[in-house]
Amino acid sequence: MPLRLFSRGLAAALLAAALLAGAVSLPSPARAEDAVFPPSSRFGFKPPSSMVLSKRFTGFERTGGGAMLSVVELPAGAYPELKQSFTDENLKTQGLVVQSREPVTLDGGAEGVLFTGEPTPADGKGMPAARKWLLIVGAKEVTGIIIAQAAVEAETDETMRGMLTGVRIRGALSLDDQVAALPFRIDEFAGFRPVRALAGNSVLLTLGPRDQVSNLEQPILVIAQAVQQATPQEQRDGFARASLYANQTMKDFVVERSQSYRQNGVDWHEIVARATDIPSGQPVVVSQTIRFNPDGYIRAVGVTRADQREQMLPLFRQVVDSLQLR
Repeated sequence: MPLRLFSRGLAAALLAAALLAGAVSLPSPARAEDAVFPPSSRFGFKPPSSMVLSKRFTGFERTGGGAMLSVVELPAGAYPELKQSFTDENLKTQGLVVQSREPVTLDGGAEGVLFTGEPTPADGKGMPAARKWLLIVGAKEVTGIIIAQAAVEAETDETMRGMLTGVRIRGALSLDDQVAALPFRIDEFAGFRPVRALAGNSVLLTLGPRDQVSNLEQPILVIAQAVQQATPQEQRDGFARASLYANQTMKDFVVERSQSYRQNGVDWHEIVARATDIPSGQPVVVSQTIRFNPDGYIRAVGVTRADQREQMLPLFRQVVDSLQLR
């Protein structure tokens, strides 16, 4: 059966669940020098030879399918709240039927709770032919939510359990290190600078002195890579428009230009639109450019106040034109 991941809103959704725990120590089989760290992640693992770093999410997946492990990182202060808020009922709604839970001691004395069970059947019936594990990790500087799943014939319980409990935790990566680990390269920043890298596949840039941008006092540019089946040529305009309209921080979109083009042997699609920024109520101009790759795409979304459009649109384009796959 296909593997089903928790939703993208898992970190927030799990805060509605509840948990009680005791104390047990488990060995950490992976040594630091053996651990493999997903790009930008502070959590490393010693995966079996059948599992490799995923290009679709932060974690690992089995070559040919059948098993996966994904990592979500949260601030250190999130762990106590998560630990107090897990319940079997809520975890079931998030895709895990809990069969057992146990407190564990992890790398460097980090605290954790390991849940073992099965995926929640989509129809509420039947016996899923897969096992599922959920480990929450509370270290001094970071919290981790680690989700793993394997079809019964793919990986053994011992292998998957060892991979989770052998988690290694490294120090915080610098922003430069996180940007260098992205799957794409920016050759021309045009005055923009990165202020945050996310999930190992995206970066937030701004032009101006502030790292925290409110009320669009500075223009922002977000660039992210997604790995998926290639989008057919005839569907790209619709795909681009749907991606733009899915932005929940803006409304009242008016598309001024929507066009596909080919540049340096690569297919692109660009939209320029007017919109209203919901938090501030200000009129804005949005530039969305998508670079289509054989295994997915890179999407760049620049947002600026309407009165800055003449200055900012060419700068957004300079950055986008310099994007290269690593």
